[in-house]
Order: sequence, then structure tokens, then C-alpha cells
Amino acid sequence: MGYRIGIDVGGTFTDYLLLDERGGTRAHKVLSTPADPSQAVLQGLGDLAAANGASLQQFLGEVDIIVHGTTVTTNAVLTGRIARTGLLTTHGFRDALEMRRGVRESFYDNKLTAPRPLVPRRLRLPVRGRIDQRGREIEPLALDDVERGIAALRASGVEAVAISFLHAYANSAHEEAAAELVARRMPEAYLSVSSRVLPQVRFYERTSTTVLNAVVGPILRRYVDNLRRRLTESGFPGALRIMQSNGGVTSPEVVAALAASTLLSGPAAAPTAGLAALQPHGEDSFITMDMGGTSFDAALVVDGTPSVTTSSSVSRFALALPSMEIVTIGAGGGSIAWIDDGLLKMGPQSAGADPGPACYGRGGKEPTCSDANLVLGYLSPDFFAGGRIRLDAGAARAAIEHGVAAPLGMDPVRAAFGMYQVMNVNMASAIREISVQKGWDPREFPLICAGGAGAIHAAMIARELGIRRVIVPRDAAIFCASGMLRTDLKHDFVRSHAAVLGDATMRGGRIVELVDEMAVEADAVLRSEGIAIGHRRFSYALDLRYRGQYHEVPVEVSIDQLRSGAWAAIRSAFHERHDRLYGYALRDEATPVEMVSVRLAALGETDKPPQVREPVAAEDAAHALKGRRAVFQPAAGAFGETPVYDGDRLRHGNRLQGPAIVEKVTTTIFVPAGFDLVVDALGGCVLEDRLADDPVTEAVP
Repeated sequence: MGYRIGIDVGGTFTDYLLLDERGGTRAHKVLSTPADPSQAVLQGLGDLAAANGASLQQFLGEVDIIVHGTTVTTNAVLTGRIARTGLLTTHGFRDALEMRRGVRESFYDNKLTAPRPLVPRRLRLPVRGRIDQRGREIEPLALDDVERGIAALRASGVEAVAISFLHAYANSAHEEAAAELVARRMPEAYLSVSSRVLPQVRFYERTSTTVLNAVVGPILRRYVDNLRRRLTESGFPGALRIMQSNGGVTSPEVVAALAASTLLSGPAAAPTAGLAALQPHGEDSFITMDMGGTSFDAALVVDGTPSVTTSSSVSRFALALPSMEIVTIGAGGGSIAWIDDGLLKMGPQSAGADPGPACYGRGGKEPTCSDANLVLGYLSPDFFAGGRIRLDAGAARAAIEHGVAAPLGMDPVRAAFGMYQVMNVNMASAIREISVQKGWDPREFPLICAGGAGAIHAAMIARELGIRRVIVPRDAAIFCASGMLRTDLKHDFVRSHAAVLGDATMRGGRIVELVDEMAVEADAVLRSEGIAIGHRRFSYALDLRYRGQYHEVPVEVSIDQLRSGAWAAIRSAFHERHDRLYGYALRDEATPVEMVSVRLAALGETDKPPQVREPVAAEDAAHALKGRRAVFQPAAGAFGETPVYDGDRLRHGNRLQGPAIVEKVTTTIFVPAGFDLVVDALGGCVLEDRLADDPVTEAVP
């Protein structure tokens, strides 16, 4: 039997989804091991093997593919534990990393200082030579400067070398010549070249991205090599794929050369998982929320297409590689409560996996979101993780009493409910940022809830936002791991070409030349990954702006529009997109529309696992009732005896009314008063708000 496994390494838990060839699944979680994430990966695989009654070697011998998402690179930047890196750059631009864009990130914070550059000044070495913006050589490359720079970097013991020269996007000859010398003199160093990493305009963003790639490159390469070695020694003969920030997967060889493509890859599989969860409902527009132990992620998908951005940042360092537009805040089950001048705050600090919340009984003393949920009765002390982890309610109450209740002069229950409410407001604000601030009304979308902790909060967040329907997928607790198994291979390519839309250079065919050049490169990458021609799909976009604007707007175009020069249609699409984002459009012909870059996204389609639909059962859910317990009801402001259902016994078509608790091995769902819950064909739980202004009345498939 050929198994597939999705593995998502988080800050608190490492999630697994085991899928067989018939579509059967098994979800699993283990506590992460931040010091060596591969340790938790192998531990979880061993658990899955034991559950299948096999040794690890026997089990892995039947696994065809493992898709792995990792936070190794992200954590390296966030903690500052990065590879020692040197930078070779154009003479006179040594301090670009320090000067950044020269724009204050927070306009009203006059005390905000820029973070210290990832490469110290003594390791940022100037090289004479100049290419202009049209790719013409103005001054030859000074190879003796490169040689001196290499000698200085070798003496400093750097692990990685970044190369970023002015206008290398227009002509990479100088960078390639320098890279050849570095590779010859320092073959052991990780090499990051801007014209390979990001051949586009904007020197600071290109340099910052190239440096980010360098500082995490050796770390990711070591991690991936170690993981592959351990998997091979354990008997794994199949393919390993790594999740990227752009929402696609790739091979270990490709990702090792572009390590920065994994910097925001943690939640990038959520949109793909959301599309699968909505399949029975015939919809492809939605909002996802994923609340784990450390963080909360929100994303918006419209007409089956998730938002992608090229202006992200990691720990305030610019990252211009395409990545899913996902809002992430420090809000998870381990988020720590603290008092700031008499005000209750939650997070972003987290208790993580070690020591974890106070209720875990592993030495944690700080009050956390999970402690509040336990005190309020939303979590069972005896059924957390299916009973594998027993929670200590006394420790949770004591932590809240000491850290929140006593300083604020209130009883622990009210303090716990305050913590719960602050968490909900924080997460609702993140959803507004991904929807309202982008021109979308969240009430127009269903909310897909994921993460082990998310379903306790989802209904109250939805009510705060006016969202009428919440869907908690069957595999909500390992949502991203499930999405990884349905993700295609994806690679992004970009070429900068400044021109007014439809001017002589575009009519002369230059844009088509650039597209064809990228297509050849994309074909080669997909071919190296074993993707057949019939499974290769290319999509295109132009970065457009009105003359004088600073920011561009990416606009999807077809290859036929580019080849035929359908500039009027492209201009119209830009106006509509600009109006959606910013509330206005300059449609008069007197205002030129400028093109800055052309992009190609190459997809390598993979075989998608089947989804098993359940037959419809009766509405009565009484067979799944497992008891009652006191649960705090927000509407009543007090505890009430609440029915508790076994979520793993609920079947398609079963219906129940809130208030109720639905417990699964990997997640708990709180159904407040005013909500109905019905089970859909894929085993997902759909919560409908009866108190909404325009309640959902259609039947659940």
C-alpha cells in the first residue's frame, strides 16, 4: 500500500496526516523539539508506524511521498541564530542594508529604530564596477576587489556569501563573474546571488532578500540533508517535498538553493486545504483561520485564488519573493497573559512546547490561553489529545490567579473569561486586516477554522465579525499538513522591464522575449523534478502602477493577451484591481499606466488524493452524547451544564444545537448558544449562527 504523509512542524506541535491510497486518513500530533526539529519528525513517524503495527523501517518502506513544512528558517531569523554571512556589493552601496528604504515603518513612532543588519558592516565589502539600468556596462568589474573581498571573508570564517550588484536584474554578467570566483576560492560556502534569487528592480529589497537567503541557506541545507539521511537510514525510499512560502512544494535540491522561499511557508498550505474542505459546498471563496499553540494565521481566498504578495518581511527584514498573503500574529494556545499599565494583554509571548502552559504540568508558571480555556470548561482535563496529556486544572487556576486575577482585583473565572475575550478580539482584528483592509467584507465569506485551539474560539470570532457560517474540517487540527498533500509544485520567475503599457518597446516584442526566456527556465526546473509536459501549467502577471506611484499592483494576464498586445484589456483589469485595493482608479487615458515587471508562476500538477464522502445519516446526534459538564456561557455570563459530544462518532447529517461541546482527539469545538452544528459529507462540522441578521438556511451537502 502506498502511503502519503504531510508533516507540519510548528512552534508547539508537529502535525501529521497519514493518507492511504483509498483516501483513508490518520491524524497525529507530537510536541515539537525546537533544538532539533527532525527529532520530533522521526518520533511522530515512529508513532504512526506503531499504530499501523509495523516497525519504522517496514512502515516507511510503504510510503511514497512525504511533504514537509518547516519553520527552521523562520526561527533562525527570529532568534538571530543565523549563518555568519558576508556581502559583496557595488562600491558606494555598502550601507544599503542599514539605510533600508529611508521610510519610517511606523509613521507615529519617533522612537522606532531599524533592526541591526543581518550582515555587519565589516563583512559588507564594496566592489568597483557598474552596470546601468538598461544593462550596459559603464565600468568593468574590478576582479581584484572581488579577490580581496573573498580573502577577507575567508579570514572572517563566513559560512555564506551574498552577492548583490546594482542593476544586476538588467545584466547579470558582473554578478556571475564574481560568483564564479567565490565558488572557486570558497567551495564550501553557501552562495546567494541576487540575479538568481530575485532578478528585479529595487536594490534594497533585492539585496535584503539575497542576504536573507544567504543567512538561512546553510541552516536549511544542513537540516534537509540531516532529515534525508535519517529518513534514508530508516528505510524511506520515496520522494521528499518541501513546502514553500508561495503555496507550492518543491524538491530538497531546489529549495536548498533558494532557502528564503521557505521563510513564510508555515501556513502557506492553508488555502489549498480550505479549497478541499469546501468541496461539498460548491464554493471557492473563504477566509481561513489557523490557531495553533504559538501563532494565529489568517488568509483570504477569492474565486479559488489566494492572495499573493511580493512585499513581505521577516522580523522587519524585507523579503520580496512571492509568498501567500497571510496575516500572522502571536495568538495561540500558549499565548501568555500579562498586565500593561492596568490593561490585560495576550501574547505575542508564548509558553511554546517547553515548558508549555501551566496546565501541561511541565513546569510552566505563566497564565496562558489554554489555561483560561481549561478554567472556563471548554477543555476537558481528561480528554486533551484524546487523553494522552492530562491537564492540571489547579495549576491553570493558580497561574491565572497569580498573574491576572490578583493584579486586576477580580476572581480567576472572570480573569479567564477576560483572557478569552482579548484573544478573540486580537484574532478578529487579524481577520479584518486580511479582508476589510483589502477591500473585502468578511460577512461575504465562510470562515474555515483550523488548528488544535481554533475551534474553541471560532464561533465567537465569527459573531464578532458578522460571519454567518464556520466550517471546522475533519482534519482541522492538522490543517496545513492535510493541505500539503494536495499542493502542486510551484516556482516563481520574474523579469523587470520598465515601460508604459503598450509603448514601442512592448509592441516590439520585448515582453514576449522575457516571457519565453522565463518559460524555458521554468520548463527546465519542472523537468528536473520529474513533471511531465502535460502536467506543467504556466500563469502570468504584470506589476503595474500609475505614473508617479511608489507601489505596484500585480494583475493577472493571459499569454494570448501578451502575444497579441491586448493592452486596453490589461489596462482595464488594472483599473478594476486598483479600485478594489485603494478605492479609486484613474481611468482617463491622460494618466499613463507603467509596467515594472513581468512574472511567471510555473505549476507542476501532482496527483491529488481522493476525498471520501460519507453517506447521509439521520439528524439525531444523541448517539454521540458522552456526558455533561459545567461550561462558561458567554451570553449568560455564567457556567451552565452543557452537553458534551464525541466528535469522532458524529456522522454526515447529524445536527445539534448550542450550547454544546464537541470533543475530538485532536481538537475541541465550542458551540455557543444561538449556533447550530451540522456534519457535512467530509466529516467537517458546520456551525451556523441562528442569531445573524441574514442566517444561512441552505441545506449542508
